[in-house]
Amino acid sequence: MIRAIVTDIEGTTSSLSFVKEVLFPYARVNLADYVRDNAEEPQVKLLLEATSKEVGVELDTEQAITQLIQWLDEDKKVTPLKSLQGLIWEAGYKKGHFKGHVYSDAAENLKAWRVVGLSLYIYSSGSVYAQKLLFEHTEFGDLTPLFSGYFDTHIGGKKERESYCKIANQLGIPADQVLFLSDIKEELDAAKAAGFETVWLTRDSLPDPTAEHLQVSSFDFINLEM
Repeated sequence: MIRAIVTDIEGTTSSLSFVKEVLFPYARVNLADYVRDNAEEPQVKLLLEATSKEVGVELDTEQAITQLIQWLDEDKKVTPLKSLQGLIWEAGYKKGHFKGHVYSDAAENLKAWRVVGLSLYIYSSGSVYAQKLLFEHTEFGDLTPLFSGYFDTHIGGKKERESYCKIANQLGIPADQVLFLSDIKEELDAAKAAGFETVWLTRDSLPDPTAEHLQVSSFDFINLEM
C-alpha cells in the first residue's frame, strides 16, 4: 500500500518548457547584476564562498559570476548555482514576471491524494528554496501546504540509489510503500533499486507498455493500488 508519494518537478508536475524557456533564461539574464547588487548580503556571500570551494580556488565576485554563468550554460547541477537561481527566481515571482507552471492534472491529483491522507514530497535537482517558490506562485494558488517535505541535491544525486535510501530513511516509511514519479528513466531505475514503487511520466509521447517502469501520460492515470 502506498503511503507517500515523492515527485520530480520538470516534465512531471511541471512542463520542461517553463523551466527551460522561462526560469533558466531569466536567471541567465539577471545573474550578474543580481550578484553584484547583493554580493554583501549574507546569503549571497555564503553562495559565493561555496562557489570558490567548489572549484578549489579563491574567486573574486567577477570570477565567481563567470564561473556561475559557465555552470548555468552547461546545465550543471551545482548546489551554489541552484541556490542562487532560487534567489533570482524569488525576485521574479515577487515582481510578477511569471507564475510557477503546474499541470492541472498534477494540481488536482496532488490535492486529492493529500485529502485521503497520503504524504507528499518533492525531490528535484533545483534547490528546495526554488521548489517552494514554484509551488507557492502557481495559477492554482499556493500549493505548498500540500507537501510534507522537499529534497534537493543536498541529499544526493537523483540517479543514485543511495539518495532514495536516504529519503526513505528520513520519511520513516518502508521504501516499498513510497511511490516515486519522474520523467527520467535513470532516476526511476535508482529509486526502484532502493525499493520504491515507480511511475514514469511521458507527457509528450504515448506510454510504452513494454517499458521497464509503468508509463502514464498524466497524473490522472496513476493507480495507487500497488
